[in-house]
Amino acid sequence: MKLAIDAMGGDHAPKEVVLGAMKAVKEFPDLEILLVGKENEISNHMTNREKISVLHTEEKILATDEPVRAVRRKQTASMVLAAQQVADGTADACISAGNTGALMASGLFVIGRIEGIERPALAPTLPTIDGNGFVLLDVGANADAKPEHLLQFAIMGSIYAQKVRGIAKPRVGLLNIGTEEKKGNELTRLAFDLLREADIHFVGNVEARDLLEGSADVVVTDGFTGNMVLKTIEGTAMSVFTMLKTALMSNMKSKLAAGILKPELRGIKNQMDYSEYGGAGLFGLKAPVIKAHGSSDTNAYFNAIRQTREMVQHDVIKNISSMIKN
Repeated sequence: MKLAIDAMGGDHAPKEVVLGAMKAVKEFPDLEILLVGKENEISNHMTNREKISVLHTEEKILATDEPVRAVRRKQTASMVLAAQQVADGTADACISAGNTGALMASGLFVIGRIEGIERPALAPTLPTIDGNGFVLLDVGANADAKPEHLLQFAIMGSIYAQKVRGIAKPRVGLLNIGTEEKKGNELTRLAFDLLREADIHFVGNVEARDLLEGSADVVVTDGFTGNMVLKTIEGTAMSVFTMLKTALMSNMKSKLAAGILKPELRGIKNQMDYSEYGGAGLFGLKAPVIKAHGSSDTNAYFNAIRQTREMVQHDVIKNISSMIKN
């Protein structure tokens, strides 16, 4: 198995990309990695070249670039070349922590959609209190959606949860403003009927306040709503930890308590870190494409590589394609 990775994308590239790749090939003997980017910068951080090769390019897509224009004009950019390796059959999947819109454009224009999929979905796995996590899609690949799109999101998310996350019968929920069947707008009401009739384990509507309680293994919504939910969860988690840190550092008494609680607090923080689950999958393309978080460190890249490897191993794309055709 060979994965192509955009070594120049993200806040800590290429160092953390290289370290994550070296950790992955050590952990998974069946894996080869192709790092795409500036060879001299990549080499500075490589202490082991076994099963890791480099495709040199000077060009990269910036976070400030307009996604579609950048992909069309910067055809030798590290992200675009990584996607091209997949399209050419040189690599089985690709990963990038760079410009999200550009990665989606690369996936669509270079790799292409699965036949029958109308719109791809960006799908991270988010943490839950019980530690099992849930897949949320779409979180921004498309701002708008039709009921049929939510049905396809549900099918893709269910297959991923089953094949990669090991959940025998994933519970699929529809994000809504209430749990009652007739709640919501026209989109959710029509989508509810489609999901109820589909060959998935649909558990009905779920509310945003119950997401972290583990009310479903897969939650579907339109990209506009999903993106706001994702960023609300991120922002709330960071704010809570900031407030907690401020309170625990406020006086000597609380500082002593903080010292005692430090291991437990670190455990909670790790439990709520969704980079532990890997990156966000861009579902609906002809090959696995994973968007790692922009601030990914070594461990986050390792988990994104592990996740991608499992998608390839379990033929997630083939399973999605077969179910959509049926």
